[in-house]
Amino acid sequence: MTVPSGHQPPAPMVVPRFFVKQRITMMVNRYEILAANSDGTEGQLIALAEQKRMKLKEEVRFFADASKTRQVFSFKARQRLDVHAEHDVLDEYGTVLGVFSKQFGASLLRSTWKLSAPGLQSVGRERRPFIAILRRIWDLIPWIGDVWVPFVFHFDFVDTATGQPVLVVERQKAIRDRYAVAVPDPRLDFRVAASMAVALDALQSR
Repeated sequence: MTVPSGHQPPAPMVVPRFFVKQRITMMVNRYEILAANSDGTEGQLIALAEQKRMKLKEEVRFFADASKTRQVFSFKARQRLDVHAEHDVLDEYGTVLGVFSKQFGASLLRSTWKLSAPGLQSVGRERRPFIAILRRIWDLIPWIGDVWVPFVFHFDFVDTATGQPVLVVERQKAIRDRYAVAVPDPRLDFRVAASMAVALDALQSR
């Protein structure tokens, strides 16, 4: 493949579209990463993620299949008990593939994340400021804040240098959290994209 001058080559593992579905169990949060078929329907399982609860450092591990015999990548916080910690995305051998973190000041009114990978710096924000503010108001109202409401929110990540789209995560209406993920930038490795998509659900409310 010919790479245009001045551009980074594609990542080692590129998946342009996939889905993330949450499965809640007693001790762990579980996420299924599913391929997207050409007609937009859900395809085969390509990774299974698990987040153990009550850990001092946030960590989510991704396995090759439901048997969980092989861990293929993961993400882990660098700091303990810090909701705005930097998180490293690691391959199965422990090599860092990318880094992401929630931006505290910018997230007060509109959740904002920074995502970095080789040759790529990007920032992601909630697409609709109105929904972002409504979610915060809802949480502050006594009694009402305890009522579960499935706010549908989306995140758009853009290259900080060019403004071009890098990653799009769209929450879909469902009883359990379900996301459609698009990766228009081939420089973003699937493992980093999947980690960020899961983190937007697993860490968003923290």
